[in-house]
Amino acid sequence: MFHRDPQLMIATAVPLLMSLAIHEFAHARTALAFGDPTAKLMGRCTLNPLVHLDPIGTIALLLVGFGWAKPVPVNYANLYPPRQAKILVSIMGPASNFALAVSLGLLLKAATYIPGAHAFFDTDRGAFLGMVILFTMMINVILCVLNMLPLFPLDGHHIMRELLPVEMQVPFMHFQVRYGQMALMAIIFLPMLLRTQGLIGFLGGTVFNWLTNTIFA
Repeated sequence: MFHRDPQLMIATAVPLLMSLAIHEFAHARTALAFGDPTAKLMGRCTLNPLVHLDPIGTIALLLVGFGWAKPVPVNYANLYPPRQAKILVSIMGPASNFALAVSLGLLLKAATYIPGAHAFFDTDRGAFLGMVILFTMMINVILCVLNMLPLFPLDGHHIMRELLPVEMQVPFMHFQVRYGQMALMAIIFLPMLLRTQGLIGFLGGTVFNWLTNTIFA
């Protein structure tokens, strides 16, 4: 996806890295709000992308469209109230990406009302800045959708675990640790090999189309 347009890849490198940083910052700041200072003490409660980046994950993101940042360390024993806090800490990462996508969409919409700005932001005419913003919106939607999948080690896995009855949480964790990563790799890489849209593409495209239709209607 990224490597097909090197110019667009370069222009979106900083927004993409910031998207990952915002995701991890949201986790860290929410954990701090619910009583766990671990991420803050380790310097992770910041929007500085250099602090959050995983070198291999960043290269993979830019080259093949799939990547990751260093997970924010959270000491769940410090969180209170425990169950609600765990859910909110997990969900705020994907939520931050969705909020960023919405904010960028509103910015792009507002630009259409500025005289002369259409030359820079009109995506219908392929204006480069507008296309970069639209592309960054799409990536943040995909980051949100991907991380909400209930598969280990994604945020959705933590959310699902906490929503289950207590007696089911340990078996769920054992199953996820054993099979979750394999399922995730299959969902991500099989569509690439088969040159099909895949689950993430379908869900991400559906949400992205709904979002853009809602904002630009």
